[in-house]
Amino acid sequence: MDCRHCQNPLSNVFLDLGHAPPSNAYLCASDLHQPEEYFPLRLYVCERCWLVQTEDCTPAENLFAADYAYFSSASQSWLEHASHYVEDIIRRLGLNHQSHVVEIASNDGYLLRFFLDRGIPCLGIEPTASTAEAAEATGIPVLREFFGAQLAQQLLAEGRQADLLIGNNVYAHVPDINDFTTGLKTALKPNGTITLEFPHLLKFLQNKYWDTAYHEHFSYLSLQTVQQIFARAGLRVFDVEELATHGGSLRVFGCHQLDPRPETALVGTVLANEEAGGLNRLETYLSFQQDVDSIKDGLLEYLIQQKREHKVVAGYGAAAKGNTLLNYAGVKPDLLPFICDAATSKQGKFMPGSHIPILDPAAMLETMPDTIVILPWNIADEIVDQIREAKAWPTTFVTAIPEIIEIEPPV
Repeated sequence: MDCRHCQNPLSNVFLDLGHAPPSNAYLCASDLHQPEEYFPLRLYVCERCWLVQTEDCTPAENLFAADYAYFSSASQSWLEHASHYVEDIIRRLGLNHQSHVVEIASNDGYLLRFFLDRGIPCLGIEPTASTAEAAEATGIPVLREFFGAQLAQQLLAEGRQADLLIGNNVYAHVPDINDFTTGLKTALKPNGTITLEFPHLLKFLQNKYWDTAYHEHFSYLSLQTVQQIFARAGLRVFDVEELATHGGSLRVFGCHQLDPRPETALVGTVLANEEAGGLNRLETYLSFQQDVDSIKDGLLEYLIQQKREHKVVAGYGAAAKGNTLLNYAGVKPDLLPFICDAATSKQGKFMPGSHIPILDPAAMLETMPDTIVILPWNIADEIVDQIREAKAWPTTFVTAIPEIIEIEPPV
């Protein structure tokens, strides 16, 4: 395999999680009697451009199917994050009813609705039918396509270039990152702005967030690598923000190469932090597997001990990261009998690989578990608050990354 960006031959596997099904391929009861597809889940690091990337195994169309079950609006904290972003970017760019906002991977319209409420014209680009339908039902126009250079040329020909081009947690999900970035340049007005949010590779490594490795994540990104990818397409990063979302993300602000906006000091600060964190040193990556295996073993030991003590254990949050964690650890319903999730699109289905049933959160009140394992650790506080009724009986809330940690419920 060659690097997706610079075509350098890849030889360094720094994370090998064996074989796993796609993390969002939730199963119906009838699927449990059918063969299930598994693919290698390995991460490579390129020694030339330092792009971290998954091994090629399956087309994106197989990962983002029509019945895609992830709906962004299911998380209240994510909606609040989107609302704050919209307020800030409208003020920063002076957007109004004559502006045009385009969001790539617009999901169920969770973000564009805030622009629509302010009378700012917008367009969503979303290939998954289930989420696109939800957005269209709120009045948001949606192109049901995968974004890339070809679609960007269509937008250009139709006079639909963007004053603001948004991509939240999509840049890591594209198999051809060069084609996607070329499309960003084509779809952007001469004085337009790009904002992309993605989990920061530096935090992934420092905090051992290995459960965020899954097939839908083709790339794991640092600012230094994004700068290189942008430069190749005739774009540049002029500002950056560090965010708390997903355990630590970056929001980069991009523009055309010749745009007069100066580069902020924050760009240099983040680059310096990446260098200090060893992101351009191979040894930083090659020691990672040992830490991952230690975390996996710790989770298994904890769940086995809970079973030996005859404690009732449940999971909360049927997240993609939970599937990576459970499948690599080999956790099945004997150790984690069920997982609750507030998203109705997942209730009644089963986790891929582990086949753990996904139930309505009301099941918590019926079973009163002794231990609740929160799989989406990035919104653990929100989840604990949602199920605070569990304080009516002695319950321990835990997360498993970067180790077993007990969470104090709100008073």
